[in-house]
Amino acid sequence: MTTMRASAALLLVAAAVLAAVRAEDPYHFFDWKVTYGTRTIMDVAQKVMLINDMFPGPTINCSSNNNIVVNVFNQLDHPLLFNWHGIQQRKNSWMDGMPGTNCPIQPGTNWTYKWQPKDQIGTFFYFPSMGMQRAAGGYGIITVHSRLLIPVPFDEPAGDYPVLVGDWYTKDHTVLAKNLDAGKSIGRPAGLVINGKNEKDASNPPMYTMEAGKVYRFRVCNVGIKTSLNVRIQGHSLKLVEMEGSHTVQNSYDSLDVHVAQCVSFLVTADQKPGDYLLVASTRFLKEYSAITAIVRYNGSNTPASPKLPEGPSGWAWSINQWRSFRWNLTASAARPNPQGSYHYGQINITRTIKLCTSKGKVDGKERFALNGVSHVDDAQTPLKLAEYFNASSGVFEYNLIGDVPPATTVPQKLAPNVISAEFRTFIEVVFENPEKSIDSFHINGYAFFAAGMGPGIWTPECRKTYNLLDTVSRHTIQVYPRSWTAVMLTFDNAGMWNIRSNMWERYYLGAQLYVSVVSPARSLRDEYNMPEIALRCGKVVGLPMPPSYLPA
Repeated sequence: MTTMRASAALLLVAAAVLAAVRAEDPYHFFDWKVTYGTRTIMDVAQKVMLINDMFPGPTINCSSNNNIVVNVFNQLDHPLLFNWHGIQQRKNSWMDGMPGTNCPIQPGTNWTYKWQPKDQIGTFFYFPSMGMQRAAGGYGIITVHSRLLIPVPFDEPAGDYPVLVGDWYTKDHTVLAKNLDAGKSIGRPAGLVINGKNEKDASNPPMYTMEAGKVYRFRVCNVGIKTSLNVRIQGHSLKLVEMEGSHTVQNSYDSLDVHVAQCVSFLVTADQKPGDYLLVASTRFLKEYSAITAIVRYNGSNTPASPKLPEGPSGWAWSINQWRSFRWNLTASAARPNPQGSYHYGQINITRTIKLCTSKGKVDGKERFALNGVSHVDDAQTPLKLAEYFNASSGVFEYNLIGDVPPATTVPQKLAPNVISAEFRTFIEVVFENPEKSIDSFHINGYAFFAAGMGPGIWTPECRKTYNLLDTVSRHTIQVYPRSWTAVMLTFDNAGMWNIRSNMWERYYLGAQLYVSVVSPARSLRDEYNMPEIALRCGKVVGLPMPPSYLPA
């Protein structure tokens, strides 16, 4: 009897261990060798950033909460970081991969990122975040699927296709950076690329195939650095189903505007006469029009695509009206942001309004961009997050050099690390104002937000009467039209140091960014992870003792 009880106990222990092992979310491991290679993209042989000799880089295909482990071997001649654009890195800004949060991976070394798309689904992308490296390639798509037990509000498509499209420069990224440092502009892009290919290569062989009668998902990300795009497919309707991690109301469109660093998913039904059709991406809001096409072929087709491209929209009004038509699918069962335990963001009291106004000016005779009068510069040695964590911020940065209201336009710009603090778990309204003649696009790392309103001119509290307080799409990147404003609302419940930036990389590089420090007063592991033991150290924190651990949750 004693032996049987012992055996039963052992079986129970074994079952418990097995259950614990099974309870952990699956792991996906990647080894990335990052190098430069020569590619001819715009009829010019140039240096391109490759990952495992690929451009674009490998797809990260996973499900919600999976553990992603990426071992990056930097074989470039420059320091390297990767940002996982739109992945919220809950409690884990240690893996955010921005110059203000992480020490760079030095040439000839490797370092491993480990993160989870915690409670997230949808379409995202990664890119190199140091300097102007983003203009050299090194980007790829991240697809996060719902877990098997969570229903998706559309049937499984017959195919799932990436469309990484954006503007492209033939100048080396180091040359672009030197031009900006010298006070020059990066100028106009040489053209557009789609999945790393030019117009000719995108159509031979066909990039996408469809079988008549079936439905396909196209995931489009604007991975460029300057240019808004419009995307459409000859003869086919685009049914929008997902936008930057949120299921949308499934409206159908002839075409969709996709601004810099934004991602959308749409379904296409192969309901036309079998043949070849053109997926078209064309520039928006520019005097010089540019377009790129890729062939979508029905299986067995020998009918060439019509050379007549479907016309794209014109004007700003069309674009803003399309944005107003986007709606969050409130009935979909899926991982999604849940501020203060409620989807009813319009009923949460705003505790603070931060108005961030972009400005352009000269500092020491060179053009800079600023937010509320401060043009951000990264500390050359010590990332802001590390300086804060080790209580070594003195001499690295000061908090709140800017106020919640932009200064008078006559106030000269100041160069400094631009760091603001936000009270943990407060619901805050952030208003982006763009006084420039060209469009802007803003992103907040670590969060999804509700883009509640946008309009022309200068924002005032009266503008709140125009907000959508019911079902605007929860997302992480939003456009700001010329001489206009956009207001977003979010709960700052993700402790860490997070980058808020213009996605127009010229503006970003010249200072149109800042960091927001969100500190949990409880210093609890419930709110933020400790700095990993493997985290790289640099600058002032080298050799310092590790700070006391956060308290157990």
